[in-house]
Amino acid sequence: MPRGNVSLRIPEIGFIAGTRAAFGGGLGLLLADKLNRGQRKRVGWVLLTIGAATSVPIIVNVLRKRRSIEIAA
Repeated sequence: MPRGNVSLRIPEIGFIAGTRAAFGGGLGLLLADKLNRGQRKRVGWVLLTIGAATSVPIIVNVLRKRRSIEIAA
């Protein structure tokens, strides 16, 4: 698949950054010792799940934009 440029609007970039932060925060909490084990696991899994679940629409959006650029070219 050839690589191309995909333009994203500022809100889309912010959404991507937010989901990456939730994903990273969840992963960090799963690996950190700041909370007791039960709390850490609950909060970590919630943030990790939110980050992963919100990544799906982003990936679909970027792939659609990329496909429309390839079709137009």
